[in-house]
Amino acid sequence: MTSGGPVAVAFTGASGAQYGLRLLECLAAAGCTLHVTLTRTARVVLASEADCAVPARAAEATRFFADRCRAQPGQLRVYGEEEWTSPLASGSGAPRAMVVVPCSMATLSAIACGASSTLTERAADVLLKEQGKLVLVPRETPFSAIHLENMLKLARLGVVILPANPGFYHRPAGVADMVDFVVARILDQLGIAQSMVPRWGCDPR
Repeated sequence: MTSGGPVAVAFTGASGAQYGLRLLECLAAAGCTLHVTLTRTARVVLASEADCAVPARAAEATRFFADRCRAQPGQLRVYGEEEWTSPLASGSGAPRAMVVVPCSMATLSAIACGASSTLTERAADVLLKEQGKLVLVPRETPFSAIHLENMLKLARLGVVILPANPGFYHRPAGVADMVDFVVARILDQLGIAQSMVPRWGCDPR
């Protein structure tokens, strides 16, 4: 995809809400149209890790995230997990790229078996059947054999498994730099230019 294209971003109940929030900021700055979903447990994680009390109503949550990410009017919209009239629920209206960040093992498992019991799961299922770009950012450790088997199954289907494993060659000065490392890798997968983290061998230091 290119800068400015539509992207679905899903928050789930794994630790690592900061990754999703930072990604939204970067995608909004890149001019992307954003379709956002949150699982029930994602709201708990956002509140506990990032002091984000996301409103329950989709319209109010839309204003909350749009203000936080400095999105332009109409650039970002939040959908409820049972909002089946959302464009995300159908291949005829869904964007061609989706990132689940952070991705819980429960959501990963549901995607791997095609459960589609929530809008987040259905949106991922749509990306699979339409052969779009699906990026999952699991934040779990250690991985069990079940987790690994589910990830292998999805990887063989073309899904990008991008664990939230920050590197250190860019000499991070704090947590924000470590978050940026992972978000930069996500942006690379989406084909969106980023200057947050120098590429290997390109750092003037």
